[in-house]
Amino acid sequence: MQARTPLIAMTLLATAAALTACGSMAPMTSIPAFNQSTLPAAVQVPAGQRVAMETVGAGDITYECRAKKDMPSDFEWVFVGPDAKLMDRAGKTIGRYFGPPATWESNDGSKVTATQVAVAPAGAGNIPLQLVKANPAMGMGAMQGVTYIQRVATQGGVAPAMACAAGNAGQKQVVKYQADYILWKAAS
Repeated sequence: MQARTPLIAMTLLATAAALTACGSMAPMTSIPAFNQSTLPAAVQVPAGQRVAMETVGAGDITYECRAKKDMPSDFEWVFVGPDAKLMDRAGKTIGRYFGPPATWESNDGSKVTATQVAVAPAGAGNIPLQLVKANPAMGMGAMQGVTYIQRVATQGGVAPAMACAAGNAGQKQVVKYQADYILWKAAS
């Protein structure tokens, strides 16, 4: 038993030294806040907000070939809804985005719907940038207090290029897309 005492004492001293070294390390730098200054003014979040969560949405958008509302003899691809997983910046799935209505749901069960405020072009082949105002959250969790959501860094997701006419009315097409969803809360 006495031969083990020095070994235990050395282990305790090494652990204490390691903890002391960690305590004297410089604090970790935080991830820089999302910078919206390069976005079009229409989709910038109003002052008095802070970034609550940055997510990457990747999944599908469904379109359906339908008659135009004002010209029933003409047809167009109409947005039906999204179905995407929401991931953190490390790629871990933290929720999903689906609709209609447009709904962001956290893995903790809280969710929020929102109303579109503005859109801005995002380049050929990409769905537009978007700013939405969040409705009050349902359920307790990460989505509580979310005030605005921005869709930025969009890739893909536009309506299909294939023809939409009376012959294929009602046909649905699914297209892949990806976008960053930046969730904001009121600054305190």
